[in-house]
Amino acid sequence: MPVTAHRLPQNPLLSPEHVPPLHPGWKVVCAFNAGAIKFGGETLLLLRVAERPARPDPQPGDQEIDLSGDAPVLKPVDTAAPATDYIAVPMLDDSADRQVVVRYIRRSTPGMDDSDSRLVRKGTQTFLTSISSFRLARSRDGVVFTVDKDAALRPTEPLERYGIEDPRITAIDDVYYINYTAVSEHGISTALASTRDFRQFEKHGIIFPPENRDVTIFPAKIGGRYRTLHRPVPKEVGVPAVWFASSDNLKDWGEHRFCFGSRPGTWDSRRIGGGAVPFRTPRGWLEVYHGVNPAGQYALGAALLDLEEPWRVLARSPEPLLKPEARYETEGFFGNVVFTCGCILEGDRLRVYYGAADMVTAAADFSLAEILASLQQEGAA
Repeated sequence: MPVTAHRLPQNPLLSPEHVPPLHPGWKVVCAFNAGAIKFGGETLLLLRVAERPARPDPQPGDQEIDLSGDAPVLKPVDTAAPATDYIAVPMLDDSADRQVVVRYIRRSTPGMDDSDSRLVRKGTQTFLTSISSFRLARSRDGVVFTVDKDAALRPTEPLERYGIEDPRITAIDDVYYINYTAVSEHGISTALASTRDFRQFEKHGIIFPPENRDVTIFPAKIGGRYRTLHRPVPKEVGVPAVWFASSDNLKDWGEHRFCFGSRPGTWDSRRIGGGAVPFRTPRGWLEVYHGVNPAGQYALGAALLDLEEPWRVLARSPEPLLKPEARYETEGFFGNVVFTCGCILEGDRLRVYYGAADMVTAAADFSLAEILASLQQEGAA
């Protein structure tokens, strides 16, 4: 049975121009990949906002990261060099107050790869061209949003040196748990924070070490324990896949099990990862996840998990629920991407908020009944 994606006609709902930068002289380049929740009669989006210097021209006193040797070395920038040869890389500094600073890297460094607009890389050393924090966007109708001027959460810890990304919000009792990606020179890990009122937030540190991301915590205890999906990235044997884990305190996770992986010859054959927080249906837990095809296109589909043993996959989407087709999905900071961190179910309507082209926030409505009817039993041809 086909599933119809009703993209909101107001899309994109949030773009970089809707968000003021945190730092003077900087610009917001992306406003996307938001966690979503209903709170206090409003729809809240915890928006990932990436920004960088508007004019990355190094000035006297600025520092360059010299990557010409075996190890990076900080040295004064060469102001006689053309500004176009420098790439700005924002990060936390090493001082006690951990302010965001801008360092510079030479494009002309032998072996430098700057083909991806999101980063620069030489060998195993990677630096991001922007730094992300989280802003709250508020709406009465779930369509028109107002974005807070200040950050709800920003990078403050050494393992958040390159920024914080892709928040998911899980409500359990009266507490809203926010898991997010923490990026540093030590890798990509997953951290946890919490709030009761979306005004004051408490950070709880790293809950999954590198490389692990796309964590989606179930919104209720199952069998008396907290449960989550996560996506480790094997380097020697195997490919990235969705795993399952359990915890008594949301911080220490164990009982890891393989849950589901990519499928040859399908829309998610190259790579997969969790998306929105799972939600309960009469047939099972529904997880809206992302998959990547051999052409590098990111799309969204669904997996149905057993209610009592949610590491068991009952059925999955044979075709994507949503794939990049609109211009704001195919063209942007990193095109041909639709990626979700949050959705809201009201009756039969599932509203999926998603990042498009790694740049803007959009939304699409689905019928839950249509999604459930479209799923194909695992193992069925």
